Amino acid sequence: MRIKKIYIGGWFQRTMLHLTEIYDFLGEGTSGLDLDSKKLLELREKLEIEDLHFGIDGFEYVAFSSKTGVNVKIFEDGLIILNDKFERADVLQTEIDRIAEYYETKLSPAISYLFSLGAPIPKELASIKTVYPYFIVLDNATKETMQELLESIDKQKYYEYNNKNFDVLRGDKYFFINIKKEATDKVEKYIEEQIFIREFKGQLHRYLNLHRIIWEKVEAVKDKVKIRGKDIIKFSSEIEGYAKTINLVETRINQMGAYLKTRETIAKDDEDFKDFFDIMEYSHETLGDTLTYVQQVWVMTKNYVDSAKDLFNDLQSRVTEKSLENLTIVVSLGAIAALMDLFSVAKMPEFTINSFLLFFAFIFVVGYVITKIMKFVSSTKKYEISDVEYEKFEDK
Repeated sequence: MRIKKIYIGGWFQRTMLHLTEIYDFLGEGTSGLDLDSKKLLELREKLEIEDLHFGIDGFEYVAFSSKTGVNVKIFEDGLIILNDKFERADVLQTEIDRIAEYYETKLSPAISYLFSLGAPIPKELASIKTVYPYFIVLDNATKETMQELLESIDKQKYYEYNNKNFDVLRGDKYFFINIKKEATDKVEKYIEEQIFIREFKGQLHRYLNLHRIIWEKVEAVKDKVKIRGKDIIKFSSEIEGYAKTINLVETRINQMGAYLKTRETIAKDDEDFKDFFDIMEYSHETLGDTLTYVQQVWVMTKNYVDSAKDLFNDLQSRVTEKSLENLTIVVSLGAIAALMDLFSVAKMPEFTINSFLLFFAFIFVVGYVITKIMKFVSSTKKYEISDVEYEKFEDK
């Protein structure tokens, strides 16, 4: 038995336009965007690129090898596959760490900076650390050997699949694939599709969790029976931030369907996938169903946040309207009081420019002081939040 290769990868939505930009960067360390040319060259140098080339295999892709032995393939839809060739089972975890480190510290920062302009990634998602599926391809390994390898680095067994060409043993984060016949290209295509499927599902799960986080935070604000006037702007800004996040995520989610459909079509038309259809046949269909569900959840979340925005905008209007009313009353009373005092003297004073200036200065000072007092009262006054209440289903 020998270990032939280790594979890892990731996926994030890209197009053939992005692939052209990646190829220019990998080839020359340049970009047509307003990025730091020195930093681009430094990031490219860290990749230690050798044998860069362009190809087509269902999708267009660019591929290269590094001087350290890591091979990289980047497809036009954003799928990235890395593999490293070695044969020693006793250093398996070391090799896994080495290829993961190349992705995390060299390739990922380079790609991230290359596409750092434009729509941002919501901060709730940017800090999430990806858990990779690791694929270890074996040659002529026994089932006992595969089981021992899995138990040495992964404590959970999900399923085992066998046919005349391959044996597949899957744990939580690790896939062990034993080749019975020389069919490395077929195995590589299977791995590419599995990485896409897992990454696609992983993104949907993160979007679902983000929906829960936003919903609970908005609900916590709306559940307040009363709110002080000075807190309305703060909470309104917070709700506006959630609305922007929802718009960004909604666009990302709506893009995902096109990639899934294209992957499914190519897989069904590829002869190399026939040996794996027993464990992949319904993956694209179930992912499509999950995507539809998450899209509908985000429509509901967007409506919920929009209703919260309307609620706080209404509260803000009420506070502003009340402040204007108070200001009008204050100015009117000040003017009336000054005029009454002026005309109450026995003899009408002689009107001069100074007397007019003094009169209006008096009104201004009195109005300013009273307005500040009214503003303070308004900011500390509590306003009722009126919203429809729903009961949550709880597990008994």
